[in-house]
Amino acid sequence: MICRIKFQSLRYEGIYTPPSVQGTLVYPGNFGVFNWGGIAVDPERQVMFGMPLYMAFIQRLVPKDDNTPLGPTNQGEQGMNENAGAEYAVEMMPLMSPLDIPCQRPPWGYVAGADLRTGEIVWKHKNGTVEDMAPIPIPLKLGVPGIGGPIITRGGVVFLAATVDNYLRAYNLTDGEELWRARLPAGGQATPMTYLNSQGEQMVVQVAGGHGSIGTTIGDYVLAYKLK
Repeated sequence: MICRIKFQSLRYEGIYTPPSVQGTLVYPGNFGVFNWGGIAVDPERQVMFGMPLYMAFIQRLVPKDDNTPLGPTNQGEQGMNENAGAEYAVEMMPLMSPLDIPCQRPPWGYVAGADLRTGEIVWKHKNGTVEDMAPIPIPLKLGVPGIGGPIITRGGVVFLAATVDNYLRAYNLTDGEELWRARLPAGGQATPMTYLNSQGEQMVVQVAGGHGSIGTTIGDYVLAYKLK
């Protein structure tokens, strides 16, 4: 009911509805469909792997009044952005319920593979759980938002962290099946990297620093995994 009240209070006339003092619903929101993490492409298989997101945001214009302090500004995808040089600041936030989960029906995030020869989406699966998002840490696979990018190995394995649950995952590029996952000590909002060590063994490295904009666990970790 609270989500319905929020929705009815916002301006929304379709995908290009401009920001407003009233508050505008923006869908897809600030996290995507694709964010700065981007996509990964296998040039031999001619397959693109991506993490499309579908999560609504609110944008509200705030008149700049010398007598009304804006508070903290320019902290990331959420909160108040000063919008320097304009007459209005912009407050941005996801459309969330009182339980701190998105108001809209899940899934909110996927992994997907596209055939670059035909443009066809070959497969698309819900990605990630609400384990670190909901008040009760139950790992329901609903498909969650995230920030970060994927990498593809020549063997056709994709590595991606990014999601708001703290996991690094490996996927089969051919069908999107989740092959493996490892719990991270903080949010993995960074693109993994891969290299050969001095013994010629392939390594995958993930930085787990968290991200204040999406509320994941903050840390200062670099983790390395050896592929077998």
